[in-house]
Amino acid sequence: MSSPPGETRAEQPPLVSLVLQSKKALQHGEQLCSKANTLTNASAQCAVDVLALDAKVKWVGEAVIEQLKLAASVAKSIELRRSQLERRIREWDTIRSQHTTALDNILEALGTQPVPPDFHQTSSDSSLFGSQDSIGKPNGISDPRLSPSATIRDNQISRKTRQNVDRTKWKTLRDFVDEAAIEDVLDAVESERTRLDDIVASTYHYPETLSNAVASIRDSLPIGGAYPPINPILSIQEHTTIDMAKHLESLTAHYEQMASALHDSETGEVFSEEDLREMIRDTDELPAIMSELEDSVKEVDAAHEKLLTAKAAAKGKLDASSSILDDLDELGEIMSDMLEKQQDIEEDCEDVLEGLQQRLQVVEELHHRYVLYQSSFNKLLVEIARRRQYREAAEKIVEGMVEQLRAMTEEECRVRDNFNVEHGTHIPADLCLCIENPPTRWDVVPLPGDVRETLPQIDSDLLAQAREKLSTGDVIFPGTDSL
Repeated sequence: MSSPPGETRAEQPPLVSLVLQSKKALQHGEQLCSKANTLTNASAQCAVDVLALDAKVKWVGEAVIEQLKLAASVAKSIELRRSQLERRIREWDTIRSQHTTALDNILEALGTQPVPPDFHQTSSDSSLFGSQDSIGKPNGISDPRLSPSATIRDNQISRKTRQNVDRTKWKTLRDFVDEAAIEDVLDAVESERTRLDDIVASTYHYPETLSNAVASIRDSLPIGGAYPPINPILSIQEHTTIDMAKHLESLTAHYEQMASALHDSETGEVFSEEDLREMIRDTDELPAIMSELEDSVKEVDAAHEKLLTAKAAAKGKLDASSSILDDLDELGEIMSDMLEKQQDIEEDCEDVLEGLQQRLQVVEELHHRYVLYQSSFNKLLVEIARRRQYREAAEKIVEGMVEQLRAMTEEECRVRDNFNVEHGTHIPADLCLCIENPPTRWDVVPLPGDVRETLPQIDSDLLAQAREKLSTGDVIFPGTDSL
């Protein structure tokens, strides 16, 4: 390695330059490694922060999910309670339909049953409040209208005149029904039923509103763990920094070698040309090593940026979760208000349903009243027919008595006349003055203060229909249902 002193001095300046390049490379390498170390430590802390934030996001998400399950159950509970309430209303509607249909049927039946005019039209001859004078006319002649035979003749004439009567002009049983009162009852039922619909409709949107709110919050929940894998990033950083440490060790060794060579050169040691070329070659490799170190720093920095991005994303998710918690608190208040309102609605519906039930009882009572009305009218027709039979039987008896008395009177007159003709001339006129008197004439009339009973005329077919309905229990229009 020794060479002449002149040659050593001539080669000394390049050696100093090599030492300076080596030192500069070492210092730059130390800066890069220090920066990489700082980034690595920051990345480790950032990774810890990412994991912690992600854990918080997951915890908040799980808590929100549990609350959303509760909210969903509340929505289902409200929907179930509404369904139960609507089922009760439908049941009431069914009962209402039965009652109103039955009432309509009986009213239609009443509208098809004619009422003979004699039942509601009166005259001075037939009115119960007509002449009540049962005293005979002057000269001992009785009023022919009080004669039983005259009544029978009148009835026969009346039947003949009614054969061609137009019943379409007759009134029906329904004409005597207070339709206005029925309409008032039915209108009151309909009004209350509409009010019930309005009450129930006020909470109609509750289940859907809660379900939509739950779905909205669930959709807005951030997805935990949607970050780049941390372990591979840290592993890459670790391998990169190890490689950088090796490069730094090489730089240190090269610098120490060059510094030692410079020191030896200064003490008089002379290096051969081959040694110098080797040192120059090693120094020429420094830019490549520095380039690798810079690339490695960029890799470490890129990994650090990924972790920073992940941390920012996790922080954003946590902030979003906090906002979701606020929405969840608001949803809780809304649910409390809905449950309270639903309870109030159910209580109001109970009150309205109770009132509607009472009104249905009125409708049922109306139906029962008009069923009895129809039945009683049919029985009235039968009763009038029975009374007519009684009256006609009594009048026959009276007529027979009158005819018998008339025949007896005529026979008595003939006998007396024969007696007076045969013996009257032989008896002094002033003896037994009553012998010339005719026999007393008799008539059978109602008691003083009474009038002969006048009954409405009933056609035979109407009477037959009434008896048939009573015998079969059919008191409403055939083909209809009763409650």
